[in-house]
Amino acid sequence: MMAGIGSQVMKSVTSIMFARNSHLIYRQLQLNIIGKQCKFSTNNVVETTASNENDPAPVFFNNDVQQLLKTLTRADPKKVFRLRKEGKPISVSVYKFMTNEELDAEMKKASQRMDKLLQMPPVVKKRTPITNIIAKNPEIQGYDTAKYIFTDITYGIKNSDRLIAVREPDGLLRHANWDERFRMNQIYFPTEGRELTPPRMFQGEYLQDLMKREEYEFVLDRACIQYDPDDPEFHRITQFVYESVNNSSMYAKLRSTRHYGPLVFHLAWNKNIDNLLIENIKNDLIEDARLLIQLYNKINKTAKSAEINYDGDDVKYIQQYIDLESPNRGKMTATINAYKELVAARKVVHDGIKKAHGLE
Repeated sequence: MMAGIGSQVMKSVTSIMFARNSHLIYRQLQLNIIGKQCKFSTNNVVETTASNENDPAPVFFNNDVQQLLKTLTRADPKKVFRLRKEGKPISVSVYKFMTNEELDAEMKKASQRMDKLLQMPPVVKKRTPITNIIAKNPEIQGYDTAKYIFTDITYGIKNSDRLIAVREPDGLLRHANWDERFRMNQIYFPTEGRELTPPRMFQGEYLQDLMKREEYEFVLDRACIQYDPDDPEFHRITQFVYESVNNSSMYAKLRSTRHYGPLVFHLAWNKNIDNLLIENIKNDLIEDARLLIQLYNKINKTAKSAEINYDGDDVKYIQQYIDLESPNRGKMTATINAYKELVAARKVVHDGIKKAHGLE
C-alpha cells in the first residue's frame, strides 16, 4: 500500500489527502515503477552500501573476534543487573523456596538474560548517501510547489527495505534520502524512545558536559536508540565517547556492559590499545592484557606482533608485543617492569609466610 506525504519546506510532514488531479502524479509514479525505465527495488538502496572497502563488519562478526570481545567484557552479574535510573518504578523483590533443580533452572535463565543484556551493538561501515534517480518527467514541472513522498506502509516489511520515493516539484522522481527515510519510518512505524529531532545531548557543549560527568554508558545507550549502526552520526558519537574513555582511562565505567566490546574493537581497529594495556597491567588483569593483544593481532594480521606464538607465559607474550609493536614502548616497558617487580615482591612475601608456618 502506498501513502503520499507532502510538505512545503520538509520541516514538518503531514498526511496528504490527494486533491483533484493529484491522482495524475500517483499514476505517473505507478507507471515509472512498473516501467522498464524505473526498475524500482530495494536493491537500489543496498547498492549504496555495497562496497566493503575498510568495512569493519566482517572482522567484528568473526567468531574468534566475537569470543575474545565477550571474554574481555568480563560479565559481572552485580553490574549487569544493578538498579538503573530509567524513570521506571523499582520492582518489588520476590523470595521463593526452591529445590536444587529449580535453582539451577533459574540460574540458567538469569545467565541467558545477562547474555541478552550484554549483546554488543554491531560495528559496521558508514552508509553512503542515496542518490538514485528513478525517472525525470519535466512535463509535470510546476504542477505543485511541494515535494510528494510516497511510502510503502505495508506491515511486515523491514524499515531498511521499505520502498520510499520522492517526487520533486521539477518532475524528478528519486529514491528518498536517509533523512527522509528516517522521518517516514518513524512517522508510520515509530521506534520507542526515538525522536524525529535528535536530542541536543549529542551536540557540542552538551556532549562535552556528559563526558565530564562520565555518563559514557548513558550516552551510548541513547545513541543506540536514536540512530542505526551505519548512521554517520552514530559513528561520530560513539567514537567521541570511546576516545573520551580512552583518554581518561575510565575503562571500568564500560566494563561488564554491552559497550565494552565495541570500545575494545575500536581501539584495536585503530591500533591504539596501549592505554588499555597499561590499565590492565596496573590492575593486575594480565590475562585481559594478553587477550587484548591476541585480539589486536586477529584484527591487524599484518602487524609484527601477529607472528608471536603464545606459550602460556602472559608476561612474556606482552613483552614481545612491546618490543615489536608498541608505539609507546618506553611507557609500556616501565609498566610491565613495575608489574614484574610486584610479582617478585609477592613471591618473597608468600615464601616467607610458608617458611614461617613450617611448610618448607
